[in-house]
Amino acid sequence: EIRAVIFDLDGVLTDTAEYHFQAWKRLADEAGIPFSRARNEQLRGVSRRRSLEILLQEREIEEVAAQEMMARKNQYYQELIKQIMPADLLPGVPELLSELHEQGLRVGIATVSKNSRAVIDGLRIWHHIDALADGYSVAASKPAPDLFLHAAAQLQIPPSKCLIVEDAAAGIEAAHAAGMHSVALGPAERFAEVRPNVILPSLEGVTWEQILAHLQASAREATTWTVSDDKFDPAALKQQETVFTIGNGYLGTRGALEQRYPGDQPATLINGLFDNVPIIHTELANAPNWLTMELLIDGERVRLDQGQVLSHVRTLDLRDGVLVHSLRWRSPRGKTIELRSERWASMADAHLCALRYGVTALDFAGEVELRAEIDGTVENPGSLVPSEVGLTHWQTLDSGNPAPQVAYLHVRTRLSSVELGVAAHLAVEGVADVAYSARDSAHAPGVAARFKLAQGETAVATKLVTYYTSAEEASPMAAALSGVQAAAGQGYATLLRAHRREWAGVWHDCDMQIEGDDAAQRAIRYNLFQLLIAAPWHSDRLSIPAKTLSGFGYRGHVFWDTDIFIVPFFAFTRPEIARNLLLYRYHTLAGARENARRAGYEGAMFPWESAQDGRETTPPWIPLPNGELVRVWCGEIEQHITADVAYAVWRYWQATGDDAFMRDYGAEIILDTAVFWGSRVEYNAQAERYEIRDVIGPDEYHEHVDNNAFTNYMVRWHLRKAIEVLAWLRPFDPERALALEEQLGLTSERISHWEDVVRRIYTPYDPDTGLIEQCDGFFQLEDLNWEALEPRNCPVQLALGIEETQKYQALKQADVLMLLYLLEDEFDQRCKRANWDYYEPRTDHSYGSSLGPAIHGLLGCELGYPDKAYEHFWRAAMVDLKDLRGNTKDGIHAASAGGVWLMAAMGFAGMRLGPAGPVFTPRLPKHWQRMHFRLWYHGEHLEVDLKAALSPRS
Repeated sequence: EIRAVIFDLDGVLTDTAEYHFQAWKRLADEAGIPFSRARNEQLRGVSRRRSLEILLQEREIEEVAAQEMMARKNQYYQELIKQIMPADLLPGVPELLSELHEQGLRVGIATVSKNSRAVIDGLRIWHHIDALADGYSVAASKPAPDLFLHAAAQLQIPPSKCLIVEDAAAGIEAAHAAGMHSVALGPAERFAEVRPNVILPSLEGVTWEQILAHLQASAREATTWTVSDDKFDPAALKQQETVFTIGNGYLGTRGALEQRYPGDQPATLINGLFDNVPIIHTELANAPNWLTMELLIDGERVRLDQGQVLSHVRTLDLRDGVLVHSLRWRSPRGKTIELRSERWASMADAHLCALRYGVTALDFAGEVELRAEIDGTVENPGSLVPSEVGLTHWQTLDSGNPAPQVAYLHVRTRLSSVELGVAAHLAVEGVADVAYSARDSAHAPGVAARFKLAQGETAVATKLVTYYTSAEEASPMAAALSGVQAAAGQGYATLLRAHRREWAGVWHDCDMQIEGDDAAQRAIRYNLFQLLIAAPWHSDRLSIPAKTLSGFGYRGHVFWDTDIFIVPFFAFTRPEIARNLLLYRYHTLAGARENARRAGYEGAMFPWESAQDGRETTPPWIPLPNGELVRVWCGEIEQHITADVAYAVWRYWQATGDDAFMRDYGAEIILDTAVFWGSRVEYNAQAERYEIRDVIGPDEYHEHVDNNAFTNYMVRWHLRKAIEVLAWLRPFDPERALALEEQLGLTSERISHWEDVVRRIYTPYDPDTGLIEQCDGFFQLEDLNWEALEPRNCPVQLALGIEETQKYQALKQADVLMLLYLLEDEFDQRCKRANWDYYEPRTDHSYGSSLGPAIHGLLGCELGYPDKAYEHFWRAAMVDLKDLRGNTKDGIHAASAGGVWLMAAMGFAGMRLGPAGPVFTPRLPKHWQRMHFRLWYHGEHLEVDLKAALSPRS
């Protein structure tokens, strides 16, 4: 698709870079300033003024003296370039220029040099050049896009069809800002913090065909790092908004369009920013929308529900979380534009979001107005029927424009009284005479930029936005304004470099490389990306909601999903995040204790749904679309979560060896929740055993059951570990042990009671068959005729009804099989195989719980069912990318995303923790050739490299 090639001059077409060095070196010598070739590298691609600042090492200098020094350097340079002749073209350049001419491609030169015409004269290449943009053409130099945009406008080729050839990192950044492809010349380390499409050592021996081949190879390589959509389908709008969510753990922003669209659901959810609501207790409040960009062409608004969408491509680059949207649109009046936007939430500055927005006039010249807003009129979907009647969480405290390019909005949640300050800065590059004005709106303030576009001309706007809440700043509005001004001062390119630098470090630890299965590779990276952008990098009082920060499903509440499915990934890749997730549970112990007290028990009972403080937030009733109320029992009797949290704490300790955490926090969690179980079990005198009645296990299709096997076995395990932890703590830190014994009432009588429960709690198991009955009476339920329900696009419970479903041996998700995975060392292969054979066919894999496929995949690997294991892996990996359950619009399935890593690491790689550390029994899918990933274990970094039919090496 490339129709034009734009070359830098110095160091690309000819070695005038050497003349620049000699001129700067002479100037430096005269000033007594050390100047080396290494320092000269910093001058590549930047303006003469910026080069002087670098030479002077940022020392203050009067303007008159600066002008004199720049003039003197230029005089030295002009003397040197008088020697230039055609022989000074770099190797390969004459041949490539001739080939481009023969291929009919347009050729331009874009250079910051103000001596370019003299150089081109000497090189005698004017007959190959169709456009020149130089130091006289535009005011802003690289990394601003202006030079390249000016050249493209002269060539009458849109930026998306242009290829830049550069030898400087600043030039590659300028090409990126312009929305152009790029080839970098020079050593790879020079471009380590930018992202050219291709890196070549030079143009020597390089043909156009080879350049195209390199570009195609680069695009193919990038496909395992990118998720794309090239079809505009309004019916899939909300699902795609979820898929293209970006974030940084502080906040997540759904992939809504900047132009908006009827029926869309834009949302920015700030982790932990809750407000109270009817029925569902509390929910994450949808923060003011920072994406809004309203574009008018000669007064005609760009709207995708009007006019004609000629092309539409969205691409999420998982390497750095940058979402790019390329759009070609024709207005009802026949004016065609090309739009290119890119957005990201900074990993280097949690409070910063950035949006770059380029518009090209393809077949007209006209007046353009761009309105960048902070939209405070956003809503949450309603908690009552119909949900389209939304909830507004914000009261506006103040708004305005302290400067022509800055807008702010100061709001407060209506019930929780959390203040939020949002500030935005808008700047437009690539065109002259931009007029900025305030968009004076109490609830949606903004900045308007007005300018003219000639045919073929492109303007690029940068919108920077900061969010601060009163949870982290006493004056959030002042912090937001200060933050956005500081960001604008650094510039987009600098901010993006810092953001990418953080991502490079994250992926170094967290990536999992697969050879032989590109689709699986992309899916694994996508699922890990979604966990990484939801992780609480900045706080130990937050967790990862069940739908991450990508949608309104479960209203931002936290479930056992995080503890069981997500903590393991972080424990072995970024232990500090796993620690934060578990500290969230520690900091919510007060709420867990209140839950136990209200239910009539002792100790701490973690809530089925948790928000800020650990108190139960599961709604007791929910309305169906028809208005009928359905009773929800999970918050009252799905109590296994308390053991699940203890399990996560224990496994984290085993993976990290973090004794300080266990001493200061983990022991208290495990022990106080054990106190709960000691009061929760019931003694059956007739059977001489302890039981747990009236619960819900992981299989939520069956409510009010007695002796759910998963719950009973996990309670036995939990009490055993509580006794072990206390025994470990007493010699490790006697004072802490004594303090907990007194605080939690850990008397010898209580410990003896735990030991008795461990010995005598009912844990169903049939030694003849190896089967474990899921709960009392489960084997007496009817078998379900699954085929009779097909075709089906909903869960069994919705197809049959809640009461009817409980009559059948139909599971929402793994229950006994979940137990066999978590407590794998307690069960032999015969038991595991018998229960797999019994329960796997009785589980609603298609529309039950998204937590199920991971567990079935893990056990399928262990039991030698590779095809079944891969089938379940695929269900988990593609649940959101393919919207397999039809509910991706509500948000990412976080547990399934964590389960993808579990299946890959624990299933296909066969990782287990042995006495000396991780050991592996690889079971790679037959088409996987290699698997490579990194682990942290007890503070040590391990490399795992597995190849098909070969032993692992570390």
